[in-house]
Amino acid sequence: MEHALITLDSLTYTWPDGTAALSGLTGSIARGRTGLIGANGAGKTTLVRLLTGELRPTCGHVHIHGSVGVLPQDLALSDQTVAEVLGIDQVLAALEAVETGDADVAHFDVIGQDWDIAARACQALAAAGLPLGEEELGRPMRTLSGGETMKAGLASLHLHRPELAILDEPTNNLDAAGREHVRGLIDSWRGSLLIISHDRQLLAGVDRIVELYGTGTRDAAGELQASTMRTWEGSFADYRRQLAAEQEAAEQEAVTARSKLGKQKRKRIEAQIKLDRRQRTAKQAVKDAKLPPIAAGNRAMQAQKSASKLTGTHADREAAARQEVHEAEARIRQRVVIDIELPDTAVSAGRTVLEVDSGGQTLSIRGPERVALAGPNGAGKTTLFNRIMTAAHRREEPGVRVIAEPGLLPQRILLDPQLSVLETVRRAVPHVDPHTVRAQLAGLQLKKDRPDRPVGQLSGGERLRVALAQLLLADPAPQLLLLDEPTNNLDLESIEVLVGALSAYQGALIVVSHDVEFLDEIGCTRTWEITDGILSEAH
Repeated sequence: MEHALITLDSLTYTWPDGTAALSGLTGSIARGRTGLIGANGAGKTTLVRLLTGELRPTCGHVHIHGSVGVLPQDLALSDQTVAEVLGIDQVLAALEAVETGDADVAHFDVIGQDWDIAARACQALAAAGLPLGEEELGRPMRTLSGGETMKAGLASLHLHRPELAILDEPTNNLDAAGREHVRGLIDSWRGSLLIISHDRQLLAGVDRIVELYGTGTRDAAGELQASTMRTWEGSFADYRRQLAAEQEAAEQEAVTARSKLGKQKRKRIEAQIKLDRRQRTAKQAVKDAKLPPIAAGNRAMQAQKSASKLTGTHADREAAARQEVHEAEARIRQRVVIDIELPDTAVSAGRTVLEVDSGGQTLSIRGPERVALAGPNGAGKTTLFNRIMTAAHRREEPGVRVIAEPGLLPQRILLDPQLSVLETVRRAVPHVDPHTVRAQLAGLQLKKDRPDRPVGQLSGGERLRVALAQLLLADPAPQLLLLDEPTNNLDLESIEVLVGALSAYQGALIVVSHDVEFLDEIGCTRTWEITDGILSEAH
């Protein structure tokens, strides 16, 4: 493409164990603002690492026209300092050496024109919402919160202004203010952006959506399938409208193709019936005419050729119609349907399930109410959840009274990667028989061989469903669910599964999430807010 920023040519990456993360990916991404989406495990983060040069392709090529900067999603796990993340550590070391009297010309080469780099770095940090002094540039990243690490990464982009900035799940772990900083960066960015995210608000401002799917799986014949990418022009809302229209057309095409196949089947059967009658009549005519064996044989051979031709014609038409059905159905995406029954989680409308004293007032939840818990990073939202769980287990917790059985879905889900899905759930709920567990897992779209797979082979969204199954099958059943940032790292289908599961849940909910659309979808009608350690009802 003439205006392509990124060009991929048969790009393949295979892990040392032989697993294909990407296979034969070919395509291009134009300049401007691009949102990259795809199912968990489709290879988005692997593609980012290939674009930045962190990984080298097993085969194929990557062409990028311009400088690249990246905001990775795992900065919180980094052993680097703030200066190293900003890419200025060597310049700061050279400046320090010069200040101590070391006049080595190599130091001046490293510094170049960046004598004021420390001040500019602090300005970039402040612009990203992380005001740090020059003396804090050597601070280890692990001492920052999840939101602060993202802000440091944003500051690096502010500082260097690459022609292409790659943002890998930039709003994960960010509070509302942090998300505003990210959106501000996007609005003010003059170069090109590649945003890997399932944050629907963030994707509202992109020029196009690129969907990545196909992860190098093998077909029934054992052939490796190519990874593919498709571009949809417009914002995420435009993508959803286009996809909906396309799916409606594909479903209609499938209906038409099935009808055509049915007609071809009937025509073949009718032709076969007519042919059988004709052959019986012909045999009887030959017998009545008492033809010589040679003449009778010639006539039978001609009839057989005619029948074979007619049968072949109908078989070919039926095969073509069947292929049309296959192609039409292949264009239809499977809808996510959640089918679980949770009668034991029901809470009557007038029953109080939780009371919390704070700031001289008492906040309570009655019946199956759904409450969003808001507040900046570090305000104490997770602490409140821990207090609720402590109070529920009959341990003294001043100011918190839990009247219903709670269940907590934490932000970090820790499961043994070696155990199968079925074993994992049964360890948490040993009283439930395997058939019931399998039925519940199937209702959460963990079907076929998924229950027997090791947890380590599951996507992030699938692991969340396993943890959810553990909670919902507990005895006693949880009638108050506490969900801490449940949509972090989830693809769009997994969010849809979670919304479906929570729609079936009949108890009360408290949800920490900065995804406004998700909160609307699960029916949150109230908001509690933590400000300066005080919990209050937001209006």
